[in-house]
Amino acid sequence: MPPERDGIRESLRERTPVGATATTRHRVPRLDMPRPPRRRYLPEWDPEAFGRLSEKIARFLGTGRFIVWMTVVIILWVVWNVFAPAALRFDNYPFIFLTLMLSLQASYAAPLILLAQNRQDDRDRVNLEQDRKQNERSIADTEYLTREIAALRTGLGEVATRDWIRSELQDLVKEMEERSRPDGHRRHAVFPAERSERSPGRDAEDR
Repeated sequence: MPPERDGIRESLRERTPVGATATTRHRVPRLDMPRPPRRRYLPEWDPEAFGRLSEKIARFLGTGRFIVWMTVVIILWVVWNVFAPAALRFDNYPFIFLTLMLSLQASYAAPLILLAQNRQDDRDRVNLEQDRKQNERSIADTEYLTREIAALRTGLGEVATRDWIRSELQDLVKEMEERSRPDGHRRHAVFPAERSERSPGRDAEDR
């Protein structure tokens, strides 16, 4: 046996501990297996559900009902802390707690309104893109129909109508009769009724 192989086997024996099995050996991550999920320390939430909630809150903040309720709450707050017994007052003048609550409400309302506006802008952008594609398809369909109508009109202009064929046949028969009779006496027309009803201008249009 070559000495190189003996050296490789000896090195592997030294690295592998005695009595080691497949479960006790160091496991190498396999590429065909999904990686186990990592532990997350931050709270998780559904962005779509949070966006819908922010839109509902933003819609409510932009209604007259919210203004009326907020005005009633502020009036009751001020009246209670001014005329109620001193032991029952929880926010004396200058109403610092009320100011803090209003600031907190405004600090939350502004980001929620911005989030709702961003979602509305995204929807408007998608709708505009769909409208643009729909307009392009409509223009393409209109151009195609215009070309087809023009081709049909061109084809119909070259089609021989029944009246035009009848007039041509009548002229041909008349010419043959004149050539067959040298005395110039003409026979009766082959299509007298149709010929009398037709006008010379209509034959030109049929041609």
